Amino acid sequence: MLKKPLQNYIPALTGVRALAAYLVFISHFSYIFDTYFPHPVQRFFREFHIGVTIFFVLSGFLIAFRYYDSFSLTPVWFRQYLKNRVARIYPMYLLLTTGAFIYYFFTQDEGIVAGIKHPVLLFFMNVTFLRGFFNELKFTGIAQGWSLTVEECFYFTAPFMFFFAKKWGRSYLQPLIITGFGFLLVLIFRNFNWYGFFGNFTFMMLFTFFGRCFEFFTGIMLALYIKRKGFSRTNGIRFTYLGFVMIFVSVWIMSVLPVLPGQLFGQQNPWGIITNNYLLATAITFFFFGLLTEDGTILKRILSNKFIELLGKSSYIFYLIHLGYMYNIIQSVLNNLNEAVFKLYDRVGLDWHSPFESEQLNLLYSFIILNAIAIILFKFIEEPLNHYIRRSDFLGKNVPRLSQNETSI
Repeated sequence: MLKKPLQNYIPALTGVRALAAYLVFISHFSYIFDTYFPHPVQRFFREFHIGVTIFFVLSGFLIAFRYYDSFSLTPVWFRQYLKNRVARIYPMYLLLTTGAFIYYFFTQDEGIVAGIKHPVLLFFMNVTFLRGFFNELKFTGIAQGWSLTVEECFYFTAPFMFFFAKKWGRSYLQPLIITGFGFLLVLIFRNFNWYGFFGNFTFMMLFTFFGRCFEFFTGIMLALYIKRKGFSRTNGIRFTYLGFVMIFVSVWIMSVLPVLPGQLFGQQNPWGIITNNYLLATAITFFFFGLLTEDGTILKRILSNKFIELLGKSSYIFYLIHLGYMYNIIQSVLNNLNEAVFKLYDRVGLDWHSPFESEQLNLLYSFIILNAIAIILFKFIEEPLNHYIRRSDFLGKNVPRLSQNETSI
């Protein structure tokens, strides 16, 4: 059978970004529907943090798919590579993180600083991604931005992973070595009171690249397989649906595991860590393999839809704003609208319900508004800045060959 030609841009994988971001959104706000669902269902929705694992596996796949054959550990290549990574991640992160600390200046919202009264230091730790190495600082600024420290560690590490894989093979040893080094860091630093710098094994396994490197590794292995075999295959196994079911079986496993004292998720149980970091990552890889090699599945058609693709492109911004000060501002506006509606009812003598009195409806309004904000910021700020930085001489003279067809990474 002839191979289908490899293509750099895969719409379904862009749509997956929206799916991942919305799963995280459900995880963070599932408590609003607790009165409507029995406890097992509540626990199930709470474990939808799996969107983060989807992002990590997807990053591993895309970086390897785009760079594995062409990488070169030369200063010119590395500067261009880092420029592309900065262009993709940093402008909106810097802008929104700055907004978080401006919000703190006016509101003194403790959620921004997690009780640590050093906002200037915290701002520095946030904009340099260093906060993600400290257990007590990981949720400061934009709380969900801790995952970007993990992403940045992967971006820096990936070219060296490729180099060692090509030079010595035995790629399967890499995540073992990286995670082993993470264990060593915990053994060294857990007795130091440095804001929880590698303070415990649970933190290391769930919130650092050292614990979560296998998720990226599965994406890399999938990319290398596709590069060898192409997008065509002869067996009829529906990996799209198999992987999708396995993903939610993993969620179910985490939802029935005991939640340890002081924790919130079954994911934080040792068996939950294994399920999230290894079983779930494998399931997601099967799901992606199906999306890449199967035509006509319902899921692929949905994820490739032009509107879903747009939501996927703006999902990075949605992820950064869906929890925290932007969401709080929207909720404050909705609460003020609710009060204004009831005052209007009082003036005209009506005893009606307000369209803004329901927590559940307000969450839906917030979801729609956050997506609208994300699309606007993507179209008018993120995308133009991304293109501008890639074409600029930032970090060295631009090399167009390394800048083409990467705007989705």
